[in-house]
Amino acid sequence: MATSALSLEHVDAFYGDSHVLQDVSFELGEARMLGLLGRNGAGKSTCMNVGMGLLGARNGAIKVFGQPVTRLPPEQISASGVALVPQGRRIFRSLTVRENLVVAARKPGTAGRHAEWTIETIFEMFPRLQERASQMAAHLSGGEQQMLAIGRALMGNPRILLMDEPSEGLAPQIVAEVMATIRKLKESGLSIILVEQNPNLVFDVADDIVILNTGRVAVVSTPAALQKDDALLRQHLGVF
Repeated sequence: MATSALSLEHVDAFYGDSHVLQDVSFELGEARMLGLLGRNGAGKSTCMNVGMGLLGARNGAIKVFGQPVTRLPPEQISASGVALVPQGRRIFRSLTVRENLVVAARKPGTAGRHAEWTIETIFEMFPRLQERASQMAAHLSGGEQQMLAIGRALMGNPRILLMDEPSEGLAPQIVAEVMATIRKLKESGLSIILVEQNPNLVFDVADDIVILNTGRVAVVSTPAALQKDDALLRQHLGVF
């Protein structure tokens, strides 16, 4: 039986009185990539915030490798092996590139299957960050800031990586570089949830697909099956 790295089970989540996630259930398999798709406002980023503990679930359960983390604070969920690359990057603009990485460093847990991420291995993956190691993060280009956001998440040595709109606002050439990095991370055995507006980017790398529509799970499928169903994509994504 396949191991579930991260699961949301019948989750309801609210922003104030607004019921944003409604009975949401899905699973990220171990060493797999799940593409989370949906129109703007469908609840994709809310799922990421709930999974990271940044927003509490009103009902339901969140589990990391079978262990309940539903009401744990973000720092404890992070310690259990979950890291978030947030929408908008949210790097520490007043710190240098190196300082952004150092502040996020965490030793891998005993259950980790992956080689330890260090500043050296981050710089190996992102040579441009090494070139700019002493530069203030505020002065990086958009693509470099995204590389730094990914690198900072990896410095926590996670087993699960949540990536929220990593291609947002980037030039096509930089998007291609970011997606190549995501493929490498998948090949390393990380379990990844990838939130993206562009379904074609997700179809190219994901093993499984979940589509949200107005806060509910509308579709659970595979890229191959969805690419053959233009009507379903139009219905839930407004594309094709």
